[in-house]
Amino acid sequence: MSRMNWILAIVLPAAVVVAPGPAATAAAVTPGPVCDHQPALNVTAPAGAVSVDAAVPGDLYRKSQESPPGTTFWLPPGKHTLAADPFGQVIPKDGDVYLGAPGAVLDGQGINRAAFTQLAKDVVIRGLTIQNFVAPQDQGVVNHDSGAHWIIENTTIQNNSGAGLMAGARQEVRHTCLRNNGQYGMNAYRSDSTISALVIEGNEIAGNNTDDWETRSPGCGCSGGIKFWVVDKADVRGNWIHHNHGAGLWADTDNNDFLIENNLIEDNDAEALFYEISYNLVFRDNVLRRNSLVAGKRRSDKGDNFPVASVYLSESGGEPRVPARTHLIDIYDNTFEDNWSGITAWENADRFCNSPANTSINTCTKLVTDRTQCSAPAIADEPLYDDCRWKTQLVEVHSNTFRFDPAHVGCTNGMCGKMALLSNYGTYPAWSPYKGTVIQDAITHDQDNYWFSNDYYGPWKFVAGDTSRVLTADQWQSTPWDQDNCATFDDVMPRC
Repeated sequence: MSRMNWILAIVLPAAVVVAPGPAATAAAVTPGPVCDHQPALNVTAPAGAVSVDAAVPGDLYRKSQESPPGTTFWLPPGKHTLAADPFGQVIPKDGDVYLGAPGAVLDGQGINRAAFTQLAKDVVIRGLTIQNFVAPQDQGVVNHDSGAHWIIENTTIQNNSGAGLMAGARQEVRHTCLRNNGQYGMNAYRSDSTISALVIEGNEIAGNNTDDWETRSPGCGCSGGIKFWVVDKADVRGNWIHHNHGAGLWADTDNNDFLIENNLIEDNDAEALFYEISYNLVFRDNVLRRNSLVAGKRRSDKGDNFPVASVYLSESGGEPRVPARTHLIDIYDNTFEDNWSGITAWENADRFCNSPANTSINTCTKLVTDRTQCSAPAIADEPLYDDCRWKTQLVEVHSNTFRFDPAHVGCTNGMCGKMALLSNYGTYPAWSPYKGTVIQDAITHDQDNYWFSNDYYGPWKFVAGDTSRVLTADQWQSTPWDQDNCATFDDVMPRC
């Protein structure tokens, strides 16, 4: 089937397939300020609530211990503290509710590691400010142990070390400020990989990774506004994600079924979205501005020509065999303005399950249960030849607007303003069946990765196959690449 016929065949059905049902009826949330704009709620204690005395250190801990499950606690205005001990913390019971009046602050005093810990479920936190806790690397302050179905609303979690918030299954985070935390605003990680059905809606996620973990621990992949690890289904909508010292959103390792829509993602040092060795994503109706300027310039100044992007797909693609609301990575109806570059779809030929080049140690694709199967000689034949790879496949980039002015970006050496679909020349390990140009050919020609019907403004360049092949728009649209049918370039009539 020709490229044009393929596009005509899939555009309408794809729109039906990928539109997740619940999102179609959800009210739109407008991204905007949340930090310092919390509503004045819980001004007085609700009937039956247990009042906490701010003048008594550890009063919140003691009353949580003494009360039955399902108790509502009310924190009046003032600074509430815990025991002067690193392990002074609150241990909720199932169904406990913690309400903060305007001005209620739970302060870790630079002493306590965590605020709310252990595995209670259905805990609710509303209206509090939680700050100055000192969680270790990769640990969190609120929901430290990733309890199930916590609801965090109208809360400010700021100026903590580690992650301000951890995530558990079915966690809901709404109208919350995750600001200036040392590592992450939220770390969606649980060691048993059981996090599912996250809702992250209407929040402000700003200025996180103040401790600059990628410099402190090079290659750790341990920073950003929110980091997701092995999360199955997440709805991220209506958030303002900005000025994080790293990626705004980073989904790393076997995540699946993400809907990211109606967010304003701007001024993050690295990617607006980094989607890495993961599956099945709808990314729509977002506005992305001035992302990756710091990371792009840093790489460019070293003479590295890799296309640093605002949306980076790394070994990630659609996979019909992994259940989700879509079988694609579908990127559409977004506006990109003056990011370092646009979208990079990349697949590392040397990174696959059981390869020494896979930095996500001891992990495998969702299609292979035993990673040791991915070894010679079996990996050279089907089904392992396909199933041992995290494939960048079934990626559709369409109906987006891309605006770029190098003067606004501060780029003078031509390393910016790129759209890319590429891989490396496979070399490693010696027993790899993916050496040479195998993956370069696959990602560009055989894995159903298509750009179409986009609108471009500015001096865009296009990279295909490998980093050395930089194309004009006309070359990008022509054989053998055949990309961006029906696209417009500075309002020139599309070639359809």
